[in-house]
Amino acid sequence: MYHSSGNYEAFARPRKPEGVDDKHLWIVGSGLAGLAAAVFAVRDAQLPGQQVTILEKGHLAGGAMDGIEEPERGFVIRGGREMEDHFECLWDLFRSIPSLEVDGSVLDEFYWLNKDDPNYSLQRATIKQGQDAGLAGKFGLSSKAQKDLLKVFLASRESLEGKRINEVMGRDFLDAPFWLYWRTMFAFEEWHSALEFKLYLHRFVHHIGGLPDFSALKFTKYNQYESLVLPMTQWLLDQGVTFQYGTEVTDVDFSFAGTSKQATRIDWIRDGAEGGVDLTADDVVLMTIGSLVDNSDNGDQHTPARLVEGPAPAWELWKRIARKDPSFGHPEVFCSSIPETKWESATVTTVDERIPEYIRRVAKRDPLSGRVVTGGIVTAQDSSWLLSWTVNRQPHFKKQAPGQVVVWVYSLFVDRPGDYVTKPMQECTGEEITKEWLYHLGVPVDQIDGLAATGAKCVPVMMPYVTSFFMPRHAGDRPAVVPEGAVNFGFLGQFAETGRDTIFTTEYSVRTGMEAVYELFGVERGVPETFNSTYDVRTLLRATAAMRDGRKVRLPRRVSARLDRTALGRLVREAEVI
Repeated sequence: MYHSSGNYEAFARPRKPEGVDDKHLWIVGSGLAGLAAAVFAVRDAQLPGQQVTILEKGHLAGGAMDGIEEPERGFVIRGGREMEDHFECLWDLFRSIPSLEVDGSVLDEFYWLNKDDPNYSLQRATIKQGQDAGLAGKFGLSSKAQKDLLKVFLASRESLEGKRINEVMGRDFLDAPFWLYWRTMFAFEEWHSALEFKLYLHRFVHHIGGLPDFSALKFTKYNQYESLVLPMTQWLLDQGVTFQYGTEVTDVDFSFAGTSKQATRIDWIRDGAEGGVDLTADDVVLMTIGSLVDNSDNGDQHTPARLVEGPAPAWELWKRIARKDPSFGHPEVFCSSIPETKWESATVTTVDERIPEYIRRVAKRDPLSGRVVTGGIVTAQDSSWLLSWTVNRQPHFKKQAPGQVVVWVYSLFVDRPGDYVTKPMQECTGEEITKEWLYHLGVPVDQIDGLAATGAKCVPVMMPYVTSFFMPRHAGDRPAVVPEGAVNFGFLGQFAETGRDTIFTTEYSVRTGMEAVYELFGVERGVPETFNSTYDVRTLLRATAAMRDGRKVRLPRRVSARLDRTALGRLVREAEVI
C-alpha cells in the first residue's frame, strides 16, 4: 500500500479506475470502518452508490459509535471518542461529508467548534470524595521508571510480541501518576499488550505533555452518533447506497488457486430467513472482523447489565473465516479471555438540579454553559473500581431536556467491591452505580441515596470484548487489510493490520476502510501516512522534558554525533519495522 505525506497527493483528484462501473461492493458491518469504506468507494473510486450494499445485523448504523435514547431506560453512550489534529484519514473522510449543523462539512463544523471552545481539563483526578488529588500535572516517574519507558520505546516489535505490560514495566512505573493518566485515558490494563503500549507511545509521543490536562484532545458538539455517524449515513443514502439491516452475515466462502484468493459467496440470515449472494470477480467484499461491542448488554436504573459469555456473532464469523486460510488471522487470541477484556460503562442523566452544582465544583466550569465542561475524564484516584467520569458539552443529545446533564462513567476494575456501594460494578444496578459516582463526586453521604433514587437515571452497559484488541499478540494474529493474493476482498476494523497506526481510535477504523478501497479498486492516490512525530527529535526532546516533570534535558557532550548512531539511529531502524 502506497502512503502519501503531503499536499501533492492530498489535493489531487484521482481519475476513475478502469472497470469500476462493473463492480459491486458488499460491506459487512456498518460501523465506522464500513461506513468509511463506502464513502471512499463512492468519492475516490467513483463507484456508483447504487452499487454499494452495507449488510448490518442490527437496525442502526454506527457500530460502537453509538448514542441513543432508549424508551423507559434513558440515554445510552457505550463509549466516547477522543480525537486529535493528526487523525489524517478521519479528517480526509469528513472534509467531504456535509454537516447537519452548519453550512460546511463535518470537518468545518468540528474545526470551528474546537477553535472557539478549545478543550482542556481543570481537574484530571480527585481523591477523598471529590477533592483535588494534588497531582499538579506531574508524572512522578523515577529514574528507573524513565529507563523502563525508554527501553520499551526503543525496543523492536518482535521483542515485545506476546508480552504483557507488567512483564516489561516495573512497579516504579505502574505506581506513578503517568500510568494513572495513561491507563484511564486509553483503557490499558497491566496485563495488556506491551507491544500495543509501545505503539501508542510512538503514535502519540507529541501529546505526552498534554496527558495531564487533555489539551491535546478535541471533541464533537453532540454524541458521536449524531455528530459523526448520522451525517455520514445521510450522505451515503443520498448517493444511493443500500443499507440492508437485520442481516447477520454467518459465513464467507473463498476459492484458492495457487497464490490467488477470491471471495465467492456471502451467507446470511436476514430477518430470520437464510439467504446470501454468490460473488463474481466483479464483486468486492469488505468484512469487519471482531467487535468491541459484541454481546454487550444494557441494564437500567433497577437492573444490572448482564455479562454475556455465550457465542458472539461477530467473533464466530471471524473464526469461520479464519479456519479457511492461515493469513486470515487468529481471532481466539483476542476473544478467549473475557475476564481480561471486559469492562463496564454507564450513562447517567441528571434530573435533579442539585447534582450539576457538584459537577461544577469538580470541573470548575458550569456544566450547562454549552461549552467544554470536564475536558475529558476525571479519575477518582482512590476508587476501588478505578472509576472515571466525564461530562462533554451539553446538551450531549439533541433531545435532551433543558437542565439535564448527561454523564459518562466507566471503571477498569468491574469485579472489585465499591467504596460506597460495597458490591462490584458488574453486579450493580444503574441506581447503585450512580450512588458510587455521587460518592466520588463529593455529594454528602446523607444525600447520596435520595439523589441516586430520584435525581438521576442511569443505564449500565457491560461489554465483554471492549479491550480485546489490547491482548498480547504476535505477527499474523491480525490479518492484513488486504491479504496477499486477495483479488476481491479485504478486512476492516480494529482487528485488521495496517502497520504503524494504533487501535482503539476512530483513525484506525477509517484507515482500514481507506486502504482496502484504494488497493482493491486501484485508486491512484496515496493513503495519508500515519503522523510521524516519533521521528522528530524536537518532539522527542519535549516529551522527555515532560516525563521529567519539566526538568531540562541535559544532553551529554558530543550528543549530536552520538545520537545518529544510538537513539535516533535505532528510531530510524525502527521506522522500517513499524
